[in-house]
Amino acid sequence: MNDLERIADRLDTLLDRVEGLLPPRPTGIDWQRSHAARWIHGASGGGLEPVPHTHPIRLDALQHIERQRDAADLNTRQFLAGLPANNVLLSGARGTGKSSLIKALLNEYATEGLRLIEVEPQYLVELPRIIAAVAQRPERFILFCDDLSFEADDPSYKALKAALDGSIAAPPENLLIYATSNRRHLLPEYFSENEQARMVDGEIHPGEAVEEKISLSERFGLWLSFQPFDQQRYLDICAAWIDELQAPPAPPMSDWRADALRFALERGSRSGRVAWQFARHWVGSRGLV
Repeated sequence: MNDLERIADRLDTLLDRVEGLLPPRPTGIDWQRSHAARWIHGASGGGLEPVPHTHPIRLDALQHIERQRDAADLNTRQFLAGLPANNVLLSGARGTGKSSLIKALLNEYATEGLRLIEVEPQYLVELPRIIAAVAQRPERFILFCDDLSFEADDPSYKALKAALDGSIAAPPENLLIYATSNRRHLLPEYFSENEQARMVDGEIHPGEAVEEKISLSERFGLWLSFQPFDQQRYLDICAAWIDELQAPPAPPMSDWRADALRFALERGSRSGRVAWQFARHWVGSRGLV
């Protein structure tokens, strides 16, 4: 065996070891059986991977976001009916039900052909491939991007702008983008940018940096804002989840009210997420008694 053959054998061995460390390539999805998938990106390539178990939350379990729920529900029903519908941006306080609303929509309408594809923000550069993978399918797809935010030089920013409304290619009729964010305009905003504003015929016009940030959120046709919960709304949500998790009869609020307020105080937040966490803690700990 000459030197070249020995080198080739060692390279083959090395490649075999490296391939064993890589995640498996995603396989094709049977959309008749799978209602949700996520985009997986790896050294061996990217693809859609089915999500076998989705969150079971239902629309009627969402408390104190009725306006946002009804608007998203109407838009989704339009989409499923083949009528014009909008991409949706859900923004606002953390833990107030933004992502839960999207998951609940999937559970509500999966039997009517709705499917969900979850994409992490850093992989939005793969949007053209994701869209191409489902463009000819009969199902209706929501591309779900949770906790969306960008830095100014993020390549995913331009990819999302083009997918929403800015590419020569028309978006597919069977796909919408639903994104959640804690930032209203998805990009960091700086006080110095306000100094770029100018006066034109008595009207204030924002500077170019602000215009660029507004331009992305404006490409979402439906904006839904979520506000922090006050104390009573937080307690209402705690009560709903305790009632859901606790075998009847549900305990009166006086049994757990002080614990719920203390739980929220320790976390510095009164939100739907904190209420859900408290209910699980309270009901679970009582189950051990």
